[in-house]
Amino acid sequence: MIRCITFDLDDTLWAVDPVIRQANQTMFDWLAQHAPAFTRCYQLKDLAALRSAALLREPEIEHSVTKIRIAQLRLGLEKAGYSKDDVKVLTEQAFDVFLHARQQVSFFEHAREMLLTLKQQGYMLGALSNGNADIHKVGLSDVMDFQFKADDVGAMKPHPLMFKQMLVHTRLRPEQVIHIGDNPQHDVEGAAAAGLWTIWVNLKGGTGNPRASKEVNCLSEIVEKVAEIKASAVTQVVL
Repeated sequence: MIRCITFDLDDTLWAVDPVIRQANQTMFDWLAQHAPAFTRCYQLKDLAALRSAALLREPEIEHSVTKIRIAQLRLGLEKAGYSKDDVKVLTEQAFDVFLHARQQVSFFEHAREMLLTLKQQGYMLGALSNGNADIHKVGLSDVMDFQFKADDVGAMKPHPLMFKQMLVHTRLRPEQVIHIGDNPQHDVEGAAAAGLWTIWVNLKGGTGNPRASKEVNCLSEIVEKVAEIKASAVTQVVL
């Protein structure tokens, strides 16, 4: 019996690239006003190099987009000449500006309707994300029951830890859960290796993923595919 459905967020329920571009611009505009030495030293395009440099200095944070962002800001502010105290305050404030803007998402067509339908059908719904979108801030708290993020878990999908923690939280067996996501490795292979059913959200028309239980090219197809998996799960139990 399928009891729970978990979802990836970025590029599964909304397009993440425009969100991050806008969040970076909002943060950069704030820095131009409050930390002008930073924006005299760096342009938006330099954020990628700062990110790489921050990871070289702190490779242990590679699982956490939040810690990477904070380290990136801290490094840039240090190199721009700010004092230790100013770096601490400006890093926290700039990250808060970024994180607020990062929650301003535009759902893909059919996303909300699909989630509401599954919720009304009695499924427990949750989010398993490598990013730092927050279900309570993007407008999903009414349909999702829980969330696990790589920031908090300590490892990114496809590492099994997030899936294992979700199973402990829900008190379910792997075969009672469907995981839905866009990334063939992080979502499909990771969830399949943990024993979950999977639905690959293939909105860009990529080549087939042999490990996915089902595949959809539009979010409106998910409810039907969940029903098909539910029927298969019942048949397997009977057999």
